[in-house]
Amino acid sequence: MAVPATKKPLLLSLGLFFGFFVLVASAGSFYDNFDITWGDGRAGVYESGQLLTCTLDKVSGSGFQSKKEYLYGKIDMKLKLVAGNSAGTVTAYYLSSKGATWDEIDFEFLGNVTGQPYTIHTNVFTGGKGDREMQFRLWFDPTADFHTYTVHWNPLNIIFLVDGIPIRVFKNNEKNGVAFPTSQPMRIYSSLWEADDWATQGGRVKTDWNNAPFRASYRNFDDKNACSRTSNLTWVTCDGNKNSWMWTTLNNRQIGQMYWVQKEFLIYNYCTDYKRFPQGFAKECYL
Repeated sequence: MAVPATKKPLLLSLGLFFGFFVLVASAGSFYDNFDITWGDGRAGVYESGQLLTCTLDKVSGSGFQSKKEYLYGKIDMKLKLVAGNSAGTVTAYYLSSKGATWDEIDFEFLGNVTGQPYTIHTNVFTGGKGDREMQFRLWFDPTADFHTYTVHWNPLNIIFLVDGIPIRVFKNNEKNGVAFPTSQPMRIYSSLWEADDWATQGGRVKTDWNNAPFRASYRNFDDKNACSRTSNLTWVTCDGNKNSWMWTTLNNRQIGQMYWVQKEFLIYNYCTDYKRFPQGFAKECYL
């Protein structure tokens, strides 16, 4: 469990937003929590709402989005990624707001040829600006079974976790001039799509459509530790004294786990890419 920091109430309607935010407790049906938004029948919900799948063929991919918008939360989803030769495919799972200065928190899973590892691509956008990529391999086969991918977003930090193990933290350094997502509600989005111009080995390996349709599967969505907007009627406080997830950072054990992941499985870090950023790294890289 993460370490609670200073506890205090948090008023969730910030800036120009006047929404109704509530603590939610819904580890339930995909019918209740999501809408399939594109794919012309290529995405579907099964097993009485407990399983959702997205498929991709040569004509189209598919995707879905949450019914609710979130302003902070610890959000879990179990995914089973495209098996076999998944080169050129991308399974995206992320939170995002709208508009020209949107905020976004990304997991993207980049496919590979049979027997070669997936790449997990992570990124954080603030005010429409990203370029904060960190990429990892995994220490297991993400196509053999379901694994839990978590975004833990609170006013102190954004923690990316895989099966409860932190792989990356983006800290709130607004006091040092680094933007952090604090005021724009985000929906959850996920999709399976083709990006063989860049996704696998820099675009050198293309999608083999003989293996289509490709399929990604989802289970066990859990947003019980989150604040979400359900209407535009009023606004409410999320009480950090009752919801420690709102004010937690990594404990020493979790820091050790993250260091292990980054030592053994990190393959790209924007904070060390001198060729891409010859004029210097982003401010947070030095903090």
